[in-house]
Amino acid sequence: MATFYLGEAFVTPSMAVLSSRPLADLFVGNIPWRQHQLTVLAAALLASGNETKHDILVDGAAWLELADVLAFVAADQAQAMTTPHGQVLLTRPSGQGPSVVCNRSFHLSHPWELLTAHERVMATKVEYTRAAEYHPSLYVDGRLQVGQGTKILPGVVIEGDVIIGENCKIGPNCYIRGATSVGDGCHVGQAVELKNSLLMAGTNVGHLSYVGDSVLGMKVNLGAGTVTSNLRHDGKNHRSMVGGVLIDTGRRKFGAIIGDNVHTGIHTSIYPGRKLAPGATTRPGAIVEHDILS
Repeated sequence: MATFYLGEAFVTPSMAVLSSRPLADLFVGNIPWRQHQLTVLAAALLASGNETKHDILVDGAAWLELADVLAFVAADQAQAMTTPHGQVLLTRPSGQGPSVVCNRSFHLSHPWELLTAHERVMATKVEYTRAAEYHPSLYVDGRLQVGQGTKILPGVVIEGDVIIGENCKIGPNCYIRGATSVGDGCHVGQAVELKNSLLMAGTNVGHLSYVGDSVLGMKVNLGAGTVTSNLRHDGKNHRSMVGGVLIDTGRRKFGAIIGDNVHTGIHTSIYPGRKLAPGATTRPGAIVEHDILS
């Protein structure tokens, strides 16, 4: 059996602005990245337990879609499955045939691509269960999953597909919409709006904040009134600075990438598409016009 490669470290500096943790351990829809890979590979009979089989190597940064993997399996002599840009996602060392080019699978090169993976997970998830305490005033227009030990206080409104982990405190009077997941041990509090965002474990958005189309790492604390912006005035795609070059993110709506252990001061305003590296801080009333990378 072959095991994963490249899965134990971030493969691009662009991803390191979110976390120094192994990519395999990042959560999408409250499920580890590696588990998403294994689930798709198992469905295509290419994985068992925690290992791949049939001499298949998997790029640790590969987001895999089942239809693409099945096409690779059908081409049983193919050497590799690649993206249209030539990035190798799956390798069959014994293969001698031409590579299979995938349609929807991709290589996670930049942190905003987690939003794409997250949206797909939420759209295809079938079972949403509520295993926790919630106030009878809870309003749900969509699908909601709630983990054990979580408390949902009065005045919470849910629209869309939302996953809330274990031992969280949600509310009072907050609005969660779009495809949004909240990790274990998080606090989303009074007058907070979350939209189409991914919050990892231990993160707090306690008061009077808006977080839209954003990724928040572990143990982030947003000061009261912290607001992300996610739309350009001209409606064009957001661009993000990577290695001194502005890259088109392909996203018309894009808020912020906020790394592990970031703390913002009260009333921080964050321009769209900005990145705050792990451990970064802002002062009260700060306006984040440019990435904070140190």
